[in-house]
Amino acid sequence: MAIIINLDVMMAMRKKGLTELAGEIDITLANLSILKNNKAKAIRLSTLNEICRALECQPGDILEYVEDEDAGAESDDAPSQP
Repeated sequence: MAIIINLDVMMAMRKKGLTELAGEIDITLANLSILKNNKAKAIRLSTLNEICRALECQPGDILEYVEDEDAGAESDDAPSQP
């Protein structure tokens, strides 16, 4: 996946555990754990907003784009356009 969720890093920097953060933003421990362990396929903007509020950070502190290794190989194999 090209989008990395660095929630665990921000939680460690702010010294907040899963239970504490889940209580502050009204999300289940299971769903927060999925986000923390970078297993999520999507995140609601309202959830991201609450996480940023609770951790006093910006969305860019949590979300990071990393190009897939396969993406570069696929574009090299693509036929060139005339």
